[in-house]
Amino acid sequence: MKNRSPFLIISVLAVGVLVAGILSAGVGAVYVSPATILSGEQSFLFMNFRLPRLVIALLVGAGLGISGAILQAVIRNPLASPDVIGITKGAGFAAASTIIIFPGLPPQAVPVAAFLGAGIVTAGLYLFAFRQRVQPATLALVGIALGAIFQAGIQFLTVRYPVETNAALVWLTGSLWGKDWSDIWMLLPWIIVFTGIAMFLTRKMDILQLGDDVAEGLGESVKAARIVLLLVSVVLAGVSVAIVGTLGFVGLVAPHIARQLVGNKHIILLPASALTGMVLLLIADGLGRGLVPPTEIPAGIFTAVIGAPYFLYLLRKMQKA
Repeated sequence: MKNRSPFLIISVLAVGVLVAGILSAGVGAVYVSPATILSGEQSFLFMNFRLPRLVIALLVGAGLGISGAILQAVIRNPLASPDVIGITKGAGFAAASTIIIFPGLPPQAVPVAAFLGAGIVTAGLYLFAFRQRVQPATLALVGIALGAIFQAGIQFLTVRYPVETNAALVWLTGSLWGKDWSDIWMLLPWIIVFTGIAMFLTRKMDILQLGDDVAEGLGESVKAARIVLLLVSVVLAGVSVAIVGTLGFVGLVAPHIARQLVGNKHIILLPASALTGMVLLLIADGLGRGLVPPTEIPAGIFTAVIGAPYFLYLLRKMQKA
């Protein structure tokens, strides 16, 4: 696949997103066939319920996919992703605290809180990874430990505020249930702006892959590049988590699949990671709505079912290397 035209692969992924989107939009408590969707019938149901959810899945899938690809480039660790190294948990704890403890705050405060929580985790990882020169495998363990701390914080909130927690339960499971156009307008500017910044910085990611000494020899400021790229990754992951909750493993699996398809050149890898993340989240959300309607299974359960075995596979592969 790596020898095929990148444009062809990107086109195939885009078609996959379109097909997955049409199929996902049709499933639910009321089944709508693809022909009905394309014909414009059931427009009220589609425009007010199915389409906003579909757009959210596209934006979040792209955000998490690109965030994971950036982290893997910056840290040079195939196990790096927003959830595995604790960024998602930090964002989740901060967002849950805002929802539960300060319910009177405007909705725009949730992405800001999520960004701050993710930033705290990233600062800790930066100190361990780049100041102390910890090995990549150790970095993953540090991220898991930090994620466990913030997960414990989320569990404390659910015990300490049992009544208020009801407002955050669906969000904490990682679900696209109940999303509407207001969520899209909240998320869209962040994804567009920081995806554009990430695409502008693809050359820096390619250079960082060569190692610190080579990058510095080519005139690249390694420290500054890492800080900027980590900031972009944190924002993309933080705002995505703030909207749909703690969806796991999308940021780990999507970049790996994309890398197998298009290789390591980030000008192609980032769009491929975004499209792969979209497909994964559309499939997970469609399965959640379509397996046992009208009961809905959170999409986060399916992303974990897919991602956890893949994480173990990567861990075993690293041990053999």
